[in-house]
Amino acid sequence: MKKFIVAEKLHMSQIFSKDGKSIPVTILKATPTKVTQVRTTEKDKYTAVQIGWGKKKSQTKAAAGHLKGMKNYAKLVEFRIPADAKFERGQEITVETFAVGDMVSVTSQMKGRGFAGPIKRHGFHGAPSSHGHDHPRAVGSIGMRFPQHVRKGLRMAGHMAGNRTVKNLEVIDIDSKKHLIAVKGAVPGAPGVMVKIETT
Repeated sequence: MKKFIVAEKLHMSQIFSKDGKSIPVTILKATPTKVTQVRTTEKDKYTAVQIGWGKKKSQTKAAAGHLKGMKNYAKLVEFRIPADAKFERGQEITVETFAVGDMVSVTSQMKGRGFAGPIKRHGFHGAPSSHGHDHPRAVGSIGMRFPQHVRKGLRMAGHMAGNRTVKNLEVIDIDSKKHLIAVKGAVPGAPGVMVKIETT
């Protein structure tokens, strides 16, 4: 069964394992939410579940009609699900659906860094600063004589921001009373940003 939830990034911390090793973790707060819509192949041509996140004081008439009988969510997020998965509108989703040891993918919006070069954006080592190099932080070669054009997907300078997904993060701890979930490693984005969590 696929597991998913939307959370808020709080901060980074560390948890000590039974053998005394320090594990770096990111603390995420996932308050209970409800399924606002279930998409099916018959009506929408694909299967997905839409859930709400955050609070909003007022809504448009269209949004109020869509969320009739529920609280005003600030954002609505969709997760793709298998065709045989069963979800109902109004079904509650909590952190208790996850278990310690689950491997999850985390998606969030990273801090905008503007137009960044290849060294900052992709971690290039750069050219030596001596021996005649006057652009040690440049990209370098971007192709050869064949196929007479720059290949698609080549790592170059460009806009460094947007949504980022980190895969295969392990769930280290779950606090169902405080609605907290701790995942191993770092998660993109600033504290307070919305985070999508789903099992891989």
